[in-house]
Amino acid sequence: MAPMEHVPPAPEGPPDVVVLIGDVHPRGMDDVERRANVRYVRETELADALPSADVLFMWDFLSEALAGAWPRSGGPAWVHIASAGVDRLLFPGLVESDTVVTNSRGVFDEPIAEYVLGLVLTFAKDLHTTVRLQAGRRWRHRETERITGARALVVGTGPIGRAIGRRLSAAGLAVSGAGRTARDADPDLGVVHPMERLDEALAEADYVVLAAPLTPQTRGMIDAAALDRMRPSARLINVGRGALVAEADLVKALRDGRIAGAALDVFEDEPLPESSPLWDMPNVVVSPHMSGDVVGWRDELVRLFAANFDRYVAGRPLHNVVDKRLGYVGSPAR
Repeated sequence: MAPMEHVPPAPEGPPDVVVLIGDVHPRGMDDVERRANVRYVRETELADALPSADVLFMWDFLSEALAGAWPRSGGPAWVHIASAGVDRLLFPGLVESDTVVTNSRGVFDEPIAEYVLGLVLTFAKDLHTTVRLQAGRRWRHRETERITGARALVVGTGPIGRAIGRRLSAAGLAVSGAGRTARDADPDLGVVHPMERLDEALAEADYVVLAAPLTPQTRGMIDAAALDRMRPSARLINVGRGALVAEADLVKALRDGRIAGAALDVFEDEPLPESSPLWDMPNVVVSPHMSGDVVGWRDELVRLFAANFDRYVAGRPLHNVVDKRLGYVGSPAR
């Protein structure tokens, strides 16, 4: 495995850059195109393009095609993905190679934190009910909740989880975290509980926010047993990965009133099927994987890749290098 500071070798001539695209073409690639041989491909063309590629830019970050298209002889020296999550890249062929993987850390942190705060306020002030009542021209007075002093548990202590912790703390919530490493006085999350004691932490939270990466250890971690540990008045907010939650268990817990509500931006299957009962539940907020997507986010993703490309051709260490065996950026404490 490449060390965290590894500099991927750049070719002597213009590098061959493959960009995996979907429905949307990246804008602002002009400078990269002047200095590299850039080829834009779709999933069906990826396997043919990879053997000669020096760099792969996974612009279509939702694609599952890379594992099946990865060359047996080894892939590009550098793979960059236009998302914070890298679970789609962590298949054995890539993990065991010398390929350096980078992600788009920093683009989504604050937008997602703002989105989570908005969801907390939506639940506390019952805004989702207000919108439904307005649509039916119904005047129904209710009392709402305060968020000051409410307890929020942020599961996942990476950059996005930390931004969420700072935002919720500033709004008056009492924030704690859950992550790989326990800490008593984290600057962003206060007390950080180790993941092996997650059940205890769940029992104390009014809001449980999932911002963890998807790994074998976190897949399905919010299941029936975890939901049973939560307070009946608690709300679950998932802005991490859909597979962090056992969706069928969540539906049952919501129907049975074991928790008060859920706001879900990510799902096991996307788009969320029309047949899903989550659509019609009055205590559920469904959004289409958009919590980090603010105006101009695609341009920012291209700028981040272009800045790293500058470092690549100059032989300098890349930013946002991912530890492929752990699936996060930076030290284990984060």
